[in-house]
Amino acid sequence: MRKVRVFELALTMAVAVGLRLAAQVQTQVPPVVPRAKPVTVEHIKVHGAALEGNLEGDAVDRDVIVFLPPGYQKDKHRRYPVVYALHGYSIGGEQWAQEIHVPQTIEGAFSEGAKEMIVVLPDSKTLHNGSMYSSSVTTGDFERFISHDVVAYMDTHYRTSPDRMSRGLVGHSMGGYGATRIGMKHSDVFGSLYIMSPCCLSARTAGPAIPDIDKALEAAKTPEDSAKLPFFARAQLASAAAWSPNPKNPPLYLDLPVKDGTARPEVLAKWAANAPLAFIDQYIGNLRQYRAIALDVGDQDRLRTDAGKLHDALDLYGIANSFEVYPGTHTSAVADRFQNHVMPFFSKSLCFEAGCH
Repeated sequence: MRKVRVFELALTMAVAVGLRLAAQVQTQVPPVVPRAKPVTVEHIKVHGAALEGNLEGDAVDRDVIVFLPPGYQKDKHRRYPVVYALHGYSIGGEQWAQEIHVPQTIEGAFSEGAKEMIVVLPDSKTLHNGSMYSSSVTTGDFERFISHDVVAYMDTHYRTSPDRMSRGLVGHSMGGYGATRIGMKHSDVFGSLYIMSPCCLSARTAGPAIPDIDKALEAAKTPEDSAKLPFFARAQLASAAAWSPNPKNPPLYLDLPVKDGTARPEVLAKWAANAPLAFIDQYIGNLRQYRAIALDVGDQDRLRTDAGKLHDALDLYGIANSFEVYPGTHTSAVADRFQNHVMPFFSKSLCFEAGCH
């Protein structure tokens, strides 16, 4: 048979991003807003019941960063909406916080008129650098960790408004995939969605072989082996751990979509089953329940095409959504977008008063 490899259409940004990770710090940052009131930053641990027993050995007690609005400490009876913000591949919550320049951008948004809300950044980094926010015995059920464990913890330990209409979900890149996936499946938990430059929306296909990468992937047996792989190859391991887990295939407990240079249709089918553009039709009823949905992507981002397809799919079913293609690359404007678009969006779309729908 002809040698093939998996062509990661939804992760085409991986090589470019991987080769210039330093460029992520060049994100356009809004100027500091004078006299902006400080938010309170808390670093906590949230136990992931949904992650218990994962075969990869990923941490079950996860780091979470919580940003409490200026008024939180003053009015001890007031409750607040919550925005859950999901980071991208190869980074965790801490680096995501640096990339979107929080708390500065949160404080700036409040100072410029956004209503006060709680912002939560959970960490979902795994052995192969990303959970894909999916459900897998290998990585653990990160989909449920976000939609249940983290939400339940926040509602129990903070003065939240414990109603779906007061919860927002946003993510960038892999986090944008997570916001799409989790948003479609858990409209009973969240009331508004903001999807930033989402990766991984399309089903995978087979493309030309890259023998060195294929061999390196098949040879990887330990965390140290994974850490030595190029960015793109490691992203394939993360995808396999999330979408084609195999509890009978130690030590990594996953099935690769290529074996001995030949594509494996049964594995590609599992990956396709995790592509939002493939399963969106099953969740139209859920998507109709959202108060607001927004998507954005840079005009120089390789993910622009699939983001447009997601917008078109929503339009096809008459589901109201906004879609903006702005000047920029995959990471060039993420901090500015967070302050001046994401926060104002949730300020308008979330429920801030008891009984609103």
